[in-house]
Amino acid sequence: MISIPYGRKQLSWEQPCDGLLTSRVDELKSEKTGRELVEAAMGHPIGTPKLSELAAGKKTCTIIISDHTRPVPSRDILPPMLRQLREGNPEIQVTLLVATGFHRPTTTAELEAKLGQEIAGREKIVVHDAFDPTSNVQIGILPSGAPLVIDRAAVETELLISEGFIEPHFFAGFSGGRKSVLPGVCDKTTVLGNHCGQFIASPCARTGVLEGNPLHIDMVAAAEMAKLAFIVNVVIDEEKKTVAAFAGDFRKAHEAGVAFLRPYCEVKAIPADIVITSNGGAPLDQNIYQSVKGLTAAEASAKEGAVLIMCAELADGTGGEGFYTSLRDCESPAAHFARCAATPQGETIPDQWESQILARILMKHRVIFVSRPEMETTLREMKLDYAPDLNTAVQMARQEKGQNATVTLIPNGISVVVQP
Repeated sequence: MISIPYGRKQLSWEQPCDGLLTSRVDELKSEKTGRELVEAAMGHPIGTPKLSELAAGKKTCTIIISDHTRPVPSRDILPPMLRQLREGNPEIQVTLLVATGFHRPTTTAELEAKLGQEIAGREKIVVHDAFDPTSNVQIGILPSGAPLVIDRAAVETELLISEGFIEPHFFAGFSGGRKSVLPGVCDKTTVLGNHCGQFIASPCARTGVLEGNPLHIDMVAAAEMAKLAFIVNVVIDEEKKTVAAFAGDFRKAHEAGVAFLRPYCEVKAIPADIVITSNGGAPLDQNIYQSVKGLTAAEASAKEGAVLIMCAELADGTGGEGFYTSLRDCESPAAHFARCAATPQGETIPDQWESQILARILMKHRVIFVSRPEMETTLREMKLDYAPDLNTAVQMARQEKGQNATVTLIPNGISVVVQP
């Protein structure tokens, strides 16, 4: 029996399959605590002096920190960063800038839960707002031609540093590093420009791909122009515990972290007629929008015309009205994809990228969601199919692909980088 995450439960797969693709992240173990790993990495930074040396002579420092949507173990990372800063300069004025990107503002309660009451109550905290033009300032033009508009707190400081974590990302290649700046603390104008239809349509805008990825190229340029001087990025296991840490130059430390993680999450595609996956369970399978991430793994291990099955509870529905209506109202997935790809960079609309990627998948594959009965109508409106349970979904797929159709199982689609 193989378990497939679904909400806060597990679905069981008890049939034979022709391929099983799983990450090895659960093999990542460390005898040291997360705090000890971070301190060791900061003691030997990659490509930069120690943070205490960088702080010397600086009056102000802004630390870009993750928001409530990211499982970054900030309690492991921030105390050593703050200690080293103040060892180098006891008078330095520190601001924690919450990288909300395109998300809603992080609440006080969420900050206390994430940082602990001591840090949340003691440190100056600014929550980035991508939708407030008065709090953001343009500092340049990105290689793509998009304006780089970032939070004033990241500009009006003598030392800019960040925390984060590294995991596969379905169109930026990997999270972490440069993403703290873009999209983390950028104005909506910059985020929309970076997530434009032309970039999303690039064959290099894929999970695990950095070289030639146009989104990554702009993100690196944004971090350079913002003068991001130092990062601390960690790798976490499936229980969200820190198992490795990397500190120093935002390019070199991130590259080291990616190189460390790759062997644990890369898998060789086993193309099949039917590919079954999940979005890793709650909270990541809370809506259709988020589930597109796991579907890209299934897409990468599918034969031409294969049927993809996504197991996702969808406790919060679609994930966005614009995302829902764009697929509901389009003539066809192909027409929607073409329209998104042809949309000028400056006219990108929120969530366009997610519907564009889902349309790309639907152009090639039938997609069946195993989900709550309440979602059936909505799924069908979005040109997706519905099944009340996994067995029914497989029967539906076999009716189309044949009783001898091959099956590949990817229990957690967001944990793997599927290689051709």
